[in-house]
Amino acid sequence: MAGQQFQYDDSGNTFFYFLTSFVGLIVIPATYYLWPRDQNAEQLRLKSLRRVHGRCLWYRLQLLKSQQSIVPTLKKAALLFGWVVFLFLAYKVSKLDREYQEYNPYEVLSLEAGASVAEIKKQYRVLSLKHHPDKGGDEATFMKLAKAYSALTNEESRKNWEMYGNPDGPRVTSFGIALPAWIVDQKNSMLVLLVYGLAFMVILPVVVGTWWYRSIRYSGDQILINTTQLFMHFMYKTPTMNMKRLGMVLTAAFEFDPRSNKEAIIRPTDNIEVPQLIRELGNINVKKKEPPFCYPYSLKARVLLLAHLARMVVSDNIEEDQRFVVKKCPALLQEMINVGCQLTMMATSRGGLRAPRLTSIENCMKLSQMVVQGLQEAKSPLLQLPHFEEEHLRYCMSKKFKVRTLQDLVSLKDSDRRNVLRFLGEEKYDEVIGVLGNFPYIIMETKLQVLDDEDSNNITAGSIVTVTVTLTRKRMSEMFDKEGASSQPTEEANTEEQQGETKNKVKAWQNKSKGAKKTTRSKKKKLTKKKPALQQQVKGDKAKQANGNVAGNDIPDATKEDEEDLLDKGSESDEAEGNKDSPSERDEESDKQSDAEGDEIQRDDEEEWEALQQSIQRRERALLETKSKVTHPAYSLLFPEEKQEWWWLYIADRKDQTLVSMPNHVCTLKDTEEVELKFPAPSKIGNYQYSVILRSDSFLGLDQIKPLKLEVHEAKAMMDNHPQWDIPETEEEEDDQEDSDGIEESEEDEEDND
Repeated sequence: MAGQQFQYDDSGNTFFYFLTSFVGLIVIPATYYLWPRDQNAEQLRLKSLRRVHGRCLWYRLQLLKSQQSIVPTLKKAALLFGWVVFLFLAYKVSKLDREYQEYNPYEVLSLEAGASVAEIKKQYRVLSLKHHPDKGGDEATFMKLAKAYSALTNEESRKNWEMYGNPDGPRVTSFGIALPAWIVDQKNSMLVLLVYGLAFMVILPVVVGTWWYRSIRYSGDQILINTTQLFMHFMYKTPTMNMKRLGMVLTAAFEFDPRSNKEAIIRPTDNIEVPQLIRELGNINVKKKEPPFCYPYSLKARVLLLAHLARMVVSDNIEEDQRFVVKKCPALLQEMINVGCQLTMMATSRGGLRAPRLTSIENCMKLSQMVVQGLQEAKSPLLQLPHFEEEHLRYCMSKKFKVRTLQDLVSLKDSDRRNVLRFLGEEKYDEVIGVLGNFPYIIMETKLQVLDDEDSNNITAGSIVTVTVTLTRKRMSEMFDKEGASSQPTEEANTEEQQGETKNKVKAWQNKSKGAKKTTRSKKKKLTKKKPALQQQVKGDKAKQANGNVAGNDIPDATKEDEEDLLDKGSESDEAEGNKDSPSERDEESDKQSDAEGDEIQRDDEEEWEALQQSIQRRERALLETKSKVTHPAYSLLFPEEKQEWWWLYIADRKDQTLVSMPNHVCTLKDTEEVELKFPAPSKIGNYQYSVILRSDSFLGLDQIKPLKLEVHEAKAMMDNHPQWDIPETEEEEDDQEDSDGIEESEEDEEDND
């Protein structure tokens, strides 16, 4: 009887198949994911940024790193070694002879399947004469020919071959395992067991456990959970946090504690370097005993951050530590903003909790700008430009020009700009203009509406308001020609223009019923056209009064009464003339007006439907698309890492110092970006004035504030009896009758079945 038999690879041939497959599964994906990207492309990118960012610290560090790093070389060497091993194994496998080949007697006799017995005998006779040992042939080949001849001519052997694939009948089924036989050898059993135990009971649990315990310590933004809890405690404790207190809370993060983060280092030289920096900085609350502000790691981080903001030169011993602290600050400040938003939402939903003030959250945003640019709070935004020092700012303030911001410098004419920057040489001036022209200029457009509502422009109490903000990024160089055409206005002119703009805006906003005003004006024009005789009569009376008696105190009163009487008569006559129109003409005019109104309503409905569909498509695309967070490198002279231009966008009530919508961190603004900000409308009707605020997380002086006026109306009352639910009594009776007929028919069917 046939049975089963398991065989290990004694010769090691099948093991090479397994080993080749295993190495290929590792080498091919590793090459795709780990092969270093083209260094020439990175060098070309850095070369293209050299003109603008050549003086930046991050640019010099990255250029040095790309030139001196040996990690790409090591990766390439390891991957090439893996490919050599893989190709060697593949070559070894290709040279191996197949141990098992399917037996086919027709192939042995060089015949086609289904050949006749006569053809088989003839072919065997020819081949036997050729391969017979007595004729000098191969004995093994002759034995194969004889076996094939007997298998095809013997009836029993032929049936066995057709049924079992073997002329001798069923045989033992053999399964080969592609592992060498020495693995299961009894002599090597302890060694194999030790390797298995070490791999699956020690190394694997340690690796998985290390990864797990490390991952649970961090949030989704790779911030320590203990740091998030620390921020939440102090932001709840101090709702209004000034910049000094904010810096202390920021540098108390556990990312700077060597016990929580191995990247943070406490050096022996800190006892000498840190006190020296404290003496140079002045009062930084060194004697404060409140933990964790008094801990050594927190004090060191605070001193290094303040030295960075003051643009102080530190020694080489702690320069690396300062770069580590500065690189961590933007992500930690973003986490503080998220914590402030969470506390605000909790206070709004639950009540009784203290929410952080708007100034605390905005100070976090401003501190991020200060850290990236390496500037203190009260410093001029012009110091972000290269070759600008404190003593150069006096050239920007004169009787003719008052340049305080980057926008003021851009709005100057070329000649005036060169006059203001006369302290710079030609090369330095060209560099400053190139950097200034590369700064971002954001155009912000807002659209206010209530989505998923019949009247999207009518804001009712408690409705969800959606503010769609379209951000378009341009460069300052595009504004040189536009703004340079007009001379630099003085401060008084600026204030007058701002006042004029605000007046115009207020007037435009106060015109609530534009349609009503247009109709009244058109009516007045019609009246004046219909009664010219009346106007001439009034003018004639006025002329007589002007040429008449001197005692004019009583005369104007009488003339006013006469004018009113005449106007009344004129209006009555106009009405009478209007009534002379035939009823058919009036009906036609009313039909035309109703048709026009119906067309306008239909067009409005179609536009609202299209807007709704577009908003739904935008949301679906936003959910499906994953946009890159690589936008534009931010120009920063002293930041040690390449920083992308990102922005915060939110709505706030600056009067009450509260957030209306949560800040949206816009990280994908490369050219144009559309952001939706949602917030519930106030529960009380009235007019509200909010602000749409755009803040940069990398630049000082580029923030924008746009007013947002909200007119909240009373919510529509819910209809108890909607017309669609008013069913006539006749229909109800018919439905009842149908139901009763159906019941009777079912009863008759049951009786028939019985």
